[in-house]
Amino acid sequence: MDGKTNDHLQTLREMRSRAVLGGGVKRIEQQHARGKLTARERLSLLLDDGSFQEFGALATHNVSAFGLDKQRFPGDGIVTGFGKVSGRRVAVFAQDFTVLGGSFSEVQAQKISRLQDLALESGIPLIGLNDSGGARIQEGVRSLAAYGEVFVRNVMASGVIPQISLILGPCAGGAVYSPALTDFIIMAGESPLSSIGRRNTLTKDLRWFQPV
Repeated sequence: MDGKTNDHLQTLREMRSRAVLGGGVKRIEQQHARGKLTARERLSLLLDDGSFQEFGALATHNVSAFGLDKQRFPGDGIVTGFGKVSGRRVAVFAQDFTVLGGSFSEVQAQKISRLQDLALESGIPLIGLNDSGGARIQEGVRSLAAYGEVFVRNVMASGVIPQISLILGPCAGGAVYSPALTDFIIMAGESPLSSIGRRNTLTKDLRWFQPV
């Protein structure tokens, strides 16, 4: 292989390594300090050994406003793919709180929507591990519209395939609306919190006050 090909392969390896680390070592340590596992650790416990096949691991958002151009992480805060639970094939996603608080983005919606479509076509259960503060408000209406893509698929899949939601952290807004449309909701331990909205949302970048 020539030098250019080697450079591309090295870049790919580096991106894959970054994807595995999510928001980075420091944020993983903070997650553990809260008594919580990372998205990938949760999937490794849920799924049969060696059965997970991921897609979209290197996807990133294309938003540059409000400093997001300096906060791009491969996978964009969600791990999606297929695996097996006790030998049965399932579709599964896990939100990664170490990446921007697991906030829901347009890219996350694209990955979940694709997973939902494939699960519906294949007739297999869909499992969602939710750990998200809701919409990524820096993306504005793009994030909110993206939630609609997920919601409509929740409804289309209702009564067709099993949909199972786990609430594994402080979830708010759309991160609660979607689980509410699924068949089973499991809240683990004492840390999870579900809220249909956030009162007095104020962000440093947007200076946006949003009453419920």
